[in-house]
Amino acid sequence: MQDILNQIDQVRQRALAELAAVAAAAELETWRIKYLGTKGEVKNLNDFISHAQGPDKKTVGQRVNPVKKEIEAAFEEKKGSLSSDVTAVKDYIDVTEPGLRPEIGRTHVITQVTNELTELFGRMGFTVAAGPEVEDDFHNFVALNIPSSHPARDPNDNFYIAGSENAGLLLRTQTSTVQIRVMETQPPPIRVVIPGKVYRPDTMDATHLPMFHQLEALVIDKNVNMVDLKSTILQFVHAYFGPDTQIRFRPSFFPFTEPSAEVDVWFPDKNKWIELGGCGMVHPNVLKVLEKHGLNSEEYSGWAFGFGIDRIAMRKYAIPDIRMLIENDLRFLRQF
Repeated sequence: MQDILNQIDQVRQRALAELAAVAAAAELETWRIKYLGTKGEVKNLNDFISHAQGPDKKTVGQRVNPVKKEIEAAFEEKKGSLSSDVTAVKDYIDVTEPGLRPEIGRTHVITQVTNELTELFGRMGFTVAAGPEVEDDFHNFVALNIPSSHPARDPNDNFYIAGSENAGLLLRTQTSTVQIRVMETQPPPIRVVIPGKVYRPDTMDATHLPMFHQLEALVIDKNVNMVDLKSTILQFVHAYFGPDTQIRFRPSFFPFTEPSAEVDVWFPDKNKWIELGGCGMVHPNVLKVLEKHGLNSEEYSGWAFGFGIDRIAMRKYAIPDIRMLIENDLRFLRQF
């Protein structure tokens, strides 16, 4: 008999001790199931009464019933204190609290600038073209008048695809490759812009990345000349950066254009000229692609340019370091 009474007291002590440690509504519910649930320890105390014999049944009942009432009363008291205690740990939402402002997503600054550029050139009569980023030797070099002996083919200056020695596959080094693909499939007149990623193993610094973005433009028609090229670039620069933007053309050399020039824009925040890209008249050897359409390449001329979209974004928004565009720092990206 005494052993049964001790077990009843142990259940009481354990239940009250664990109840005192409860600090949240979820913990209280776990406690309730353990002690006051259908198969809880307090409910199981009735087994002691049913198994008692003779006068012991009354003695056990007189001990069990007060314990049950005490534990149930303690539970109700704890439940009330948790609901009224503003400092207690809560696992529910207070609907009267101010809500959190949702984070609004936005496009990356490079995507924004790319869309602005294609829209601007769209108003000037250009359509948008695209091509693969993994190119073959023909489109990346041969068709662009870059001979096998040219230093631009050096493996140290390109990202060749491993295991593609025979096919000569590599990540394209300029969007000029799409010029060839457009001329292969579309007869003149051609007036397209080609935005896209290009890859060169350049050392990363404030103005260089091994992967960057270019905007290529190509115009092919009869009687196209250098004046058309220069006037188009001037219109673009003044429309995008403002009419007072300073620009200069420097003579240069590219295998796929003749004559060639490099275009520099003045960066006021850096107080120096920075190259946007190259341009020039499409080389006659490149125009031979048009012969696929039964056209005489000598009857047509064209011009092209390739500008760095990243540097255009840097000039427009006074971004001091091109690496900031790929660091994914939300403090920086939220400014655009």
